[in-house]
Amino acid sequence: MVYNFNLGIGWASSGVEYAQSYRANLFRRAGIPARFIFTDMFPTENIEHMTQNLNFLDEEIIWLYTFFTDTKTAPVSFTLKDLEDTFAEENPVFSRDGKTCRYVFEGQQKYYTVYMTDTTGDKVHRVEIVADGCLIRKDYYTYCRIYSEYYGPLDGKAHLYSRSYFNEDGSVAYEEMIDDDGHVCYKFPDAMLYSKAELVGYMVRKLHLTAEDVVIIDRTTGIGQAILENCGPARVGSIVHADHFSEGGTDGRNILWNNYYEYAFAQTGHIDFYVTATDAQNRLMREQFKEYKGIEPEIVTIPVGSLDGLKRPKQPRKHHALITASRLATEKHCDWIIEAVVKAHESVPDISLDIYGKGGEEGFLSRLIDRYHCKEYVRLMGQHNLDDVYETYDAYVSASQSEGFGLTLMEAVGSGLPIIGFDVRYGNQTFIDDGENGYRIPVRDEMDQKEKISLLAEKIVHMLTEDDMEAFSEHSYQKAEAFLTKEVVKRWNSLLK
Repeated sequence: MVYNFNLGIGWASSGVEYAQSYRANLFRRAGIPARFIFTDMFPTENIEHMTQNLNFLDEEIIWLYTFFTDTKTAPVSFTLKDLEDTFAEENPVFSRDGKTCRYVFEGQQKYYTVYMTDTTGDKVHRVEIVADGCLIRKDYYTYCRIYSEYYGPLDGKAHLYSRSYFNEDGSVAYEEMIDDDGHVCYKFPDAMLYSKAELVGYMVRKLHLTAEDVVIIDRTTGIGQAILENCGPARVGSIVHADHFSEGGTDGRNILWNNYYEYAFAQTGHIDFYVTATDAQNRLMREQFKEYKGIEPEIVTIPVGSLDGLKRPKQPRKHHALITASRLATEKHCDWIIEAVVKAHESVPDISLDIYGKGGEEGFLSRLIDRYHCKEYVRLMGQHNLDDVYETYDAYVSASQSEGFGLTLMEAVGSGLPIIGFDVRYGNQTFIDDGENGYRIPVRDEMDQKEKISLLAEKIVHMLTEDDMEAFSEHSYQKAEAFLTKEVVKRWNSLLK
């Protein structure tokens, strides 16, 4: 069995979770049994809804907090009627406003606020119970109650002081206690644990790993040491998802590792292999480990994702139509792309840009579109399955200043899209052959944002008005062949079997 450890997952997931989703699919294709373990709390959402959204199978998911119970990863199926059947009191007053319902028990100074999974259905995710003006409990449901939180007043606020985690029959599997300073301990029938790290270690021991098992750590923050101390004879690998060091903090004597990987890089004696997504990063890591640490750990290159096949358009591509897809986060610089397209519009009047994804910058980007009065040709498309979308566009544009791999870049070349981006490690260097299927714009330390936007606009105009787009497209298809599923499966099989 391959156990993949991560922290959280969300609706606007990072590349780490998308990489895991691709890996899950590859493992299924290869017949490699795998589980994906998440260790964060998810108080506002059922983890299954988010993992299912990324095409994980329920049986592949292990959540740290329900691991010690007999409840299963499942969609929410607990209903308002099920909840009402638990009421000892009769005839509360019911009301509903979208996803929020309320039961008021008149004369008892108590009410229930119920948070539903959607605005019209009857599925209950969680219930907050308030008595005498104070929050006293929150109950969380899937097909049964999976855990409850207990609150008491402290300094005029509701203070969480304990959680109980339940088995399917309603019995308590274990308890979590939280003190006034937020420190936690966990009480089991056979153990008392005094930190979340100890809880992770306890779970790893309960997996009863053998030499036939493999542990893959996608994020080590807060959990890496607990895993390594308790994984026994299992082989351990660490996945490098982003740039692994800071260039500004590195000189001829010292290297400043990315803090997300610093622990894993310090434990080369306990890590059996590291996985990079590109050959370029593999080579650089090897050089740096040898130069700064005098060691040569096993580092293998396995693309983050794969392509089931090359996608060719069933009808002519939309003329001069650009696409970009990412989390709408500051570091993705979608605002630069918008401004570059606005500049390019002066020379290419029928240009268009569609931006796919969700994230914290959505409001800012929307306001930017309004400011430039460009909503006729620049659109925020939201989150979509893009499997059959890329092939309808002319080209892909990226303004990110760092991509460990770039799943969307891979998907773009798999649909024959030329790409314009900056000459930064590692994704653009992997997927763009400058002048053959797009452009890698050189970046210098002294370049400011205005210059980068101007260069981006110039390359967009040049590509759309002067280049042989058909030849560029065919070169992208050629590059994509190395990332076909059958090729990536071979690499995983070679490493794990």
